[in-house]
Amino acid sequence: MVSDDSFDPEQREAREVAAQAGRDEEMFLSLLPHYYRGEVAQMSTLLGRLDLTTDWAIALIAAMLALSFGSRDSPPYFLLLGMLALLMFLVFDLRRYRTYDATRSRVRLIEENVFANALDPAGAIHRNWREELGDDLRKPTLKVSTREALSRRLKRVYLPLVTVLLLAWLFRITVFVGGERPLETAAIPGVPGVVVVALVAVTYLVLVLLALWPTPRQAKGEFHGEEAGDWKGEK
Repeated sequence: MVSDDSFDPEQREAREVAAQAGRDEEMFLSLLPHYYRGEVAQMSTLLGRLDLTTDWAIALIAAMLALSFGSRDSPPYFLLLGMLALLMFLVFDLRRYRTYDATRSRVRLIEENVFANALDPAGAIHRNWREELGDDLRKPTLKVSTREALSRRLKRVYLPLVTVLLLAWLFRITVFVGGERPLETAAIPGVPGVVVVALVAVTYLVLVLLALWPTPRQAKGEFHGEEAGDWKGEK
């Protein structure tokens, strides 16, 4: 060990001080909980940012509904602007979700191979989990593809929100104002109503296909493929 009075951070022994913890079981197990708590804290922060995007999207829907149904003279295309804004939120959400999933993957790797094995010594799930974790810390990578992230976020959050605005828009152009033809009400200045309806229908169909189209699962989720309550049953 390098003494305190002669400590030189540029010396190899000082630079490689953490390697000693990797070779010493007691030092490693004392270091790991601190790292785990840090990853969990970072994961919670990223999840909070993800939830904040959803909160803003919901607030946007409330504002668009209030504007569109505030009076009979309010134009229905406010709801279409709301749909467009939701898609912009989705673009921001994708990056945040992929970053959150990358941190969650590291947390789950530790839980599966350390804490689960400590509670039930059945062996580590991943043979080279320490090497995998070390490589990911040196060169962090996103674990879930943009395609899967898009499908998951659409299915869980944004497609239902877009559906709310779509139903409100259909109600607005058909029932809310009596005596008007739906295609006339749906028209936007410079764009015929039939074109607007066609664009909305095609956009919604594309979103549904993106949400439901099967993709290989890469996201590191805790809950997948098990019925609720099965874990309590006798094996």
